[in-house]
Amino acid sequence: MNLELSEEDQMFRDMTRKWVDKEFPKDWCRDLERREHEFPDEFWDKLVAYGAHGIGIAEEYGGQGGSIVTQALFARELSRTAAGLAWIWGVTSFSGSKAIEFCGSEEQKRLFLPKIATGELKTAMSYSEPGGGTDLLGGMKTSATKTDGGWIINGEKIWSTLANVADYLLLMARSDKDVAKRADGVSIFFVPTNSEGISMTEMPKLGMRAVSSCSVHLENVFVPDDLLLGEEGKGWYQSTKTLNNERLINAATCLGMLDGVIEDAVEHMKTRHAFGKPIGQFQVLQHYLADMAMWQKQAELMVHYTAALQAQGRPSAIESAMVKTICSEYVGKAADLGIQILGGMGYSAETDMQRYWRDSRLLRIGPVSNEMARNQIAESFGLPRSY
Repeated sequence: MNLELSEEDQMFRDMTRKWVDKEFPKDWCRDLERREHEFPDEFWDKLVAYGAHGIGIAEEYGGQGGSIVTQALFARELSRTAAGLAWIWGVTSFSGSKAIEFCGSEEQKRLFLPKIATGELKTAMSYSEPGGGTDLLGGMKTSATKTDGGWIINGEKIWSTLANVADYLLLMARSDKDVAKRADGVSIFFVPTNSEGISMTEMPKLGMRAVSSCSVHLENVFVPDDLLLGEEGKGWYQSTKTLNNERLINAATCLGMLDGVIEDAVEHMKTRHAFGKPIGQFQVLQHYLADMAMWQKQAELMVHYTAALQAQGRPSAIESAMVKTICSEYVGKAADLGIQILGGMGYSAETDMQRYWRDSRLLRIGPVSNEMARNQIAESFGLPRSY
């Protein structure tokens, strides 16, 4: 497989990089990230002006066109300066546009995709539950009970990113308990956040502080039939393509943060002097940088490969698990070394290295833990399930 970017993709990447450098400088993003529990509307508005929310949405639905390759390139370039703030774009990208693209009816696509593309509509993902974590199906207590004209939903979701500013929740609930396999009887709903019976609580966290994460409580929430996505009871199976997309965008985000770590490390190694010489002359720091560069190249190749598979519609579940694991672990190691290179300033909130370290830490846990991803990879060799 040829992993070289097409001329069109290269032009898009270069154009996006220039735009990011102009509109999302690191010091500006660093200041926004300090505003915990305050959604940065100015960040969203810049994305709207660029047409970023329409990337990957077909032109017939009001989008900019482009493939998952285009989305991965955008995620990488934005994350290079924005770090975890890039999820302000990413959440709606996969929990809104991709879910509707893969699961929605033609009527739902024509209703929602143009609004997502123009930035008129924000979405959030509500899959995880307090007692479930990675055991999404085993821990699912949220229920959807059929009623006249729709469904009544009761339950609680957790780690629903940007739910407090979203217009809709992409929500998974058990619609049938009498099933042979627990993957059956699960449905996906597009739930308006202004529905009666919904309440939310923000959760303080280590990183991505301006990107709120919420617990969502649903008490007798009515959802009409036309907001059921896909086939009733088949939601888990329909969601797999969305989840693979999410893992790839997660990986591209990590790769972008790794780019930012290397940029800052190189700049510091060239400008910081100690013992009468630039610290970039010290062999141990050169080795740190060389390791980062090798991790970066491996991550880049895997991102391009997995994106190409998905763009061609080829099976990519294992590769998606691999690329998510590889990229999240490499950026974590690189950011930790970056802090070491910057010394005390690496620990200071006045630089971005600590921000890359904090924001990337979550991505080894979600959207699937790296341990669970490794289980999936091992099972692909015919080994028995370990959980």
